[in-house]
Amino acid sequence: MTVLIDTPLWPKHGTVWAHLVSDRSIAELRAFAEGNGVPSRAFDLDHYDVPVERWDELVAAGAEPVSPRELVRRLAASGLRVTPRERHGRDGPERHHR
Repeated sequence: MTVLIDTPLWPKHGTVWAHLVSDRSIAELRAFAEGNGVPSRAFDLDHYDVPVERWDELVAAGAEPVSPRELVRRLAASGLRVTPRERHGRDGPERHHR
Protein backbone atom coordinates (compact mmCIF):
# COMPACT_ATOMS: atom_id res chain seq x y z
CA MET A 1 0.00 0.00 0.00
CA THR A 2 1.26 3.46 -0.87
CA VAL A 3 -1.02 6.10 0.53
CA LEU A 4 0.59 9.52 0.84
CA ILE A 5 -0.35 12.56 2.90
CA ASP A 6 1.19 15.99 2.46
CA THR A 7 1.86 18.73 4.96
CA PRO A 8 -1.35 20.49 6.04
CA LEU A 9 -0.94 23.94 4.48
CA TRP A 10 -4.19 24.74 2.71
CA PRO A 11 -6.45 27.06 4.77
CA LYS A 12 -10.24 26.81 4.60
CA HIS A 13 -13.18 26.63 7.00
CA GLY A 14 -11.14 27.74 10.02
CA THR A 15 -8.46 25.04 9.77
CA VAL A 16 -5.69 23.88 7.43
CA TRP A 17 -5.97 20.88 5.16
CA ALA A 18 -3.74 18.14 3.79
CA HIS A 19 -4.22 15.95 0.75
CA LEU A 20 -4.47 12.17 0.99
CA VAL A 21 -3.64 10.25 -2.22
CA SER A 22 -2.54 6.86 -3.49
CA ASP A 23 0.15 6.52 -6.11
CA ARG A 24 -1.16 3.02 -6.93
CA SER A 25 -4.94 3.21 -7.41
CA ILE A 26 -8.07 5.11 -6.54
CA ALA A 27 -9.49 1.87 -5.15
CA GLU A 28 -6.59 1.67 -2.67
CA LEU A 29 -7.14 5.30 -1.69
CA ARG A 30 -10.87 4.79 -1.17
CA ALA A 31 -10.30 1.64 0.90
CA PHE A 32 -7.78 3.41 3.14
CA ALA A 33 -10.05 6.41 3.58
CA GLU A 34 -13.11 4.29 4.33
CA GLY A 35 -11.16 2.15 6.78
CA ASN A 36 -10.06 5.27 8.63
CA GLY A 37 -13.36 7.11 8.73
CA VAL A 38 -12.58 9.77 6.14
CA PRO A 39 -15.98 10.86 4.78
CA SER A 40 -16.66 10.23 1.10
CA ARG A 41 -17.67 13.89 0.68
CA ALA A 42 -13.96 14.75 1.22
CA PHE A 43 -13.04 12.98 -2.06
CA ASP A 44 -12.12 15.26 -4.97
CA LEU A 45 -11.39 13.14 -8.09
CA ASP A 46 -7.84 12.07 -7.17
CA HIS A 47 -7.47 12.93 -3.48
CA TYR A 48 -9.20 13.41 -0.17
CA ASP A 49 -8.99 16.70 1.69
CA VAL A 50 -8.30 16.01 5.37
CA PRO A 51 -8.06 18.52 8.21
CA VAL A 52 -4.87 18.95 10.21
CA GLU A 53 -6.67 17.43 13.20
CA ARG A 54 -6.67 14.02 11.42
CA TRP A 55 -3.06 14.13 10.16
CA ASP A 56 -1.33 12.27 13.03
CA GLU A 57 -4.04 9.60 13.09
CA LEU A 58 -3.76 8.95 9.34
CA VAL A 59 0.03 8.77 9.51
CA ALA A 60 -0.25 6.29 12.40
CA ALA A 61 -2.64 4.24 10.22
CA GLY A 62 0.00 3.99 7.47
CA ALA A 63 -0.17 7.12 5.31
CA GLU A 64 3.35 8.17 4.29
CA PRO A 65 4.10 11.85 5.05
CA VAL A 66 5.55 13.72 2.07
CA SER A 67 5.94 17.33 1.01
CA PRO A 68 3.24 18.85 -1.22
CA ARG A 69 5.73 18.87 -4.10
CA GLU A 70 6.57 15.17 -3.62
CA LEU A 71 2.86 14.29 -3.38
CA VAL A 72 2.12 15.99 -6.73
CA ARG A 73 5.21 14.45 -8.35
CA ARG A 74 4.29 10.92 -7.29
CA LEU A 75 0.62 11.34 -8.12
CA ALA A 76 1.50 12.62 -11.60
CA ALA A 77 4.00 9.78 -12.16
CA SER A 78 1.29 7.27 -11.25
CA GLY A 79 -1.03 8.54 -13.99
CA LEU A 80 -3.80 9.18 -11.44
CA ARG A 81 -3.43 12.95 -11.14
CA VAL A 82 -6.37 15.02 -12.32
CA THR A 83 -5.01 18.13 -14.02
CA PRO A 84 -6.39 21.60 -13.28
CA ARG A 85 -8.04 21.58 -16.70
CA GLU A 86 -9.79 18.28 -15.98
CA ARG A 87 -10.69 19.40 -12.45
CA HIS A 88 -12.34 22.63 -13.57
CA GLY A 89 -14.25 20.88 -16.32
CA ARG A 90 -15.06 17.91 -14.07
CA ASP A 91 -14.60 15.75 -17.14
CA GLY A 92 -11.59 13.72 -16.02
CA PRO A 93 -10.63 10.60 -17.95
CA GLU A 94 -11.99 7.17 -17.08
CA ARG A 95 -8.78 6.21 -15.28
CA HIS A 96 -10.02 8.06 -12.20
CA HIS A 97 -12.56 5.34 -11.52
CA ARG A 98 -9.89 2.68 -10.97
